[in-house]
Amino acid sequence: MRDTVTPKKVSHSRMRVTEVEEFLREPPAGFSVKALGSGYRVHSDPEKSLVLIDDFFSCRGKIVFENSLGRKVKMHNLWEYTSMRKRLLSKRIYLLMSACQENFSVTNKKAAREVRVLKQYVVSIDGKDPLIKWQMEKGLDWTISSVAGESYRVDIDLTQALDSWAAKNLHIKTDKLIKVKPVWRDASFTLKYYSDALFDFPHWFGFSKRNFKLSLT
Repeated sequence: MRDTVTPKKVSHSRMRVTEVEEFLREPPAGFSVKALGSGYRVHSDPEKSLVLIDDFFSCRGKIVFENSLGRKVKMHNLWEYTSMRKRLLSKRIYLLMSACQENFSVTNKKAAREVRVLKQYVVSIDGKDPLIKWQMEKGLDWTISSVAGESYRVDIDLTQALDSWAAKNLHIKTDKLIKVKPVWRDASFTLKYYSDALFDFPHWFGFSKRNFKLSLT
């Protein structure tokens, strides 16, 4: 089955979605791209942006973002948390996400789930936008108050925002002209805080995991 993917550019400043190939070809202000024999190295100014992208492979080879903290950010004390929180609420945040097609099949009376990546995107959100900032502050405050004095993990989920964007800007059709709703992979980033508590049983047993969603409206 052959699929077509027709993305459109987003003008909304709260969230921008750019295909990886376009991002490498025409990087936004504050970024520069250097071609290597095995891929690309992307440089960014940490004073202007917060990049949370792990090294990854695309059709263009290995892509490395310098000055990136990675999708999972670890914090070990109040100073690191305060610094990270300040950056989240004052900079444009860059992430890597994938639009996928989900298929189900039955083989030998067993259901199999297949997720196929259609396109990879660099997604950016404006942390200082009043709506995004309010949601982020509210979610972080709720997380801290609910796990006071403990280590914790909080996932900030952009699935709802991406679904809203995709409904207007991304059109995936099969060769039978059937529209497909994309499934998003890696549509979140994670903050991990490690307290100095000697016996942090709630964290050890996974009771200190939190999640909150960001929306565009």
